[in-house]
Amino acid sequence: MNFSEKYKNYSDYDIIGIYKNTKNNAFIGILYERYGHLALGLCIKYLKNKDEAKDSVIQIFTDLIDDLLKHNIAYFKSWLYVYCKNYCLMQLRKRQSNLKRDLELKENVYFFVDSSEHEHLEEKEKQIVLMEKAIELLNDAQKTCIDLFYFKNKSYFEIVEITGYSANEVKSHIQNGKRNLKIKITALIDEQTTE
Repeated sequence: MNFSEKYKNYSDYDIIGIYKNTKNNAFIGILYERYGHLALGLCIKYLKNKDEAKDSVIQIFTDLIDDLLKHNIAYFKSWLYVYCKNYCLMQLRKRQSNLKRDLELKENVYFFVDSSEHEHLEEKEKQIVLMEKAIELLNDAQKTCIDLFYFKNKSYFEIVEITGYSANEVKSHIQNGKRNLKIKITALIDEQTTE
């Protein structure tokens, strides 16, 4: 009988209790076997990138080594859902930081107001959705160049190689894309406030 087989009838609560007492990472492995696929599905939903989602799940379960010791968790499955969701939102916010800096929107536009890491998660989620909507409204060339430059961290040269656009076209698509993004985000915010 292998290790996880021995504990298969134990509840998540019991597994976490034993882990806290023993600090044996094999118990994290049991939780991973039970819920790794669910965590992956959630990360793919938020990050829209399978490789990044896989890396995130590994990081999440690595973080659990310390974090499970800090929390009293009654229902692990529900807790893990929120934990994964928050992790993904933080990743998406990191992705946006370069674009946010370049857009230089007015400080009073609530979309770009910073708050402490664990507060206002629903608000942050709305902000991320808003950014995604605005990017979708760009024309294909601008959307592609903005995505490659800001979210995939590609250089101008790499974007030329990937897209076949000239260097001047890439530069133009990124500059025009940023300008249009400001306009579209402002319009979406106005739309929300008048609803």
